[in-house]
Amino acid sequence: MPVSHELTRSTCDNDVLEDIEDIISANHSHEQREGNRPLIIPRPRSKKTKTTTIAEKVKSIDLDYCDPEGSLANEKRDSYVPGTQKIYVRTWGCSHNSSDSEYMAGQLAAYGYKITEQKEEADLWLLNSCTVKNPAEDHFRNAIKEAQSMGKLLVVAGCVPQGHQKADYIQGLSVIGVQQIDRVVEVVEETFKGNSVRLMGQKKSSGKKAGGAPLSLPKIRKNPLIEIIAINTGCLNQCTYCKTKHARGELGSYRPEEIVERAKQSFSEGVVELWLTSEDLGAYGRDIGVTLPELLWKLIEVVPQGAMIRLGMTNPPYILEHLEEMSKILSHPRVYSFLHVPVQSGSDSVLMDMRREYCVADFRHVVDYLRERVPDVNIATDLICGFPTETDQDFKETMALVEKYKFASLFINQFFPRPGTLAYKMQRIPAQEVKKRTKVVSELFQSYHPYTHKLGLIQEVLVTEVSFDQQYFVAHNKSYDQVLVLKQDNIMGKIVKVEIFETGKHFMKGKLLQDETAEQPNVPHPLKKGQVSGVTLASQEKKLQVPWFWLGSSLLGLAILVRAYTRFNR
Repeated sequence: MPVSHELTRSTCDNDVLEDIEDIISANHSHEQREGNRPLIIPRPRSKKTKTTTIAEKVKSIDLDYCDPEGSLANEKRDSYVPGTQKIYVRTWGCSHNSSDSEYMAGQLAAYGYKITEQKEEADLWLLNSCTVKNPAEDHFRNAIKEAQSMGKLLVVAGCVPQGHQKADYIQGLSVIGVQQIDRVVEVVEETFKGNSVRLMGQKKSSGKKAGGAPLSLPKIRKNPLIEIIAINTGCLNQCTYCKTKHARGELGSYRPEEIVERAKQSFSEGVVELWLTSEDLGAYGRDIGVTLPELLWKLIEVVPQGAMIRLGMTNPPYILEHLEEMSKILSHPRVYSFLHVPVQSGSDSVLMDMRREYCVADFRHVVDYLRERVPDVNIATDLICGFPTETDQDFKETMALVEKYKFASLFINQFFPRPGTLAYKMQRIPAQEVKKRTKVVSELFQSYHPYTHKLGLIQEVLVTEVSFDQQYFVAHNKSYDQVLVLKQDNIMGKIVKVEIFETGKHFMKGKLLQDETAEQPNVPHPLKKGQVSGVTLASQEKKLQVPWFWLGSSLLGLAILVRAYTRFNR
């Protein structure tokens, strides 16, 4: 799955999660967690007396291979108060991973753990990994080493441990599978007790693979104005270079009703932008007899005035049959005229070797059709340079494709051989040649400026984020082009009219029109940063209630102390 880091250059791209919701509900979590607890078997503690770090005290437990008679109660534990520690959450990869991290952090926060951005002060690190490229996995591995060197407890999640369960550097660590994120509190609790837990199973519904953890779980949104919903997991492709399939597996879709309910809840909490994500949006529903357009029309019905939907990535084969409906949807005023359709190569022979299940003509048809029928549509795409069978002629065909369409958003990646994939065994093109081709196509991409023709235009934009340098608010127009607006009071989360006075390669700058006032989308005020979504104020207050026997014993103790003090001073 492509990693789209350049779509929005804002604080939302930071890899540290700040806020997320509680996944444990009153009628679900207790029963589930108590029912699974007896399945954990602790390994005996070592009797050696050498001094060890906290991380070295962790014992290994694999829930896939455990004795159902085992019980944690049989072994003495170091005492601690659960739910009071600090947890540092870091995320790599796509928006699906970001959504998973939001859910995990939210459950932990709702349980009582404090989510912190300061990794030094954290008691435990939760690392959510990406397996698309070698560098992403390298960063993940280095973070593990860093945590271990600092004596931190570790829980790892995401596509790397799910897709490569025997990797030596995750052995002995607690692991959460990509469909087990609703049990993160259990895993963290056991890790604090000194146990190493592995939860790697798949969730099923009526015998079929399900989308994953329930969408109704609480979360802490990284940005209170943006809700990310993964509408399905896995895909139907068998691409020879892709490692993500090993982790996310076959297609598993959420029911439309569950997605719509999550969207409605999000808008009721002040969200103004809804991102739909998955490994392949276009394949949605093929496993449950529903189509993507059917879902989108249901969602459009519940989108408040002024709020917007942003669609994620879809592969060409699964969008071809829906082009007419998709052109109508992308033209709707509450849907961004934006679609991410990866081509990967401009050569049919390379696409065949990649097993992409379409030809270049199919991709061209998708782009031509949508550009003709959707005003100012923005089609983003991906390229892989240096696939093992790519010849000079193949690369020239890719260059011709870029030259023809001049995509405003183009994600250029060098080929990385991922262990376990078919392409891993292919004879590689020399690294210098791969770098050369990557440089050449990058220079072509940098040679044209997609926004020059918009200079001087008046546009409506929705303000949702803050730029990296903290100097601008980040907004998007109907085409999801990035428009930077100088910071001003009371425009965050609102629609404003701007005049485009400067254009760059990846952005435009807009000046607020003085005669226009900011328009508030028809949603309530958003949650505060760090506030748990889906948890009412009453339930949060209930969490803070002190048990009556604590209060009674405290008052009794206070009375005894007062009486003793009085008698002593007579």
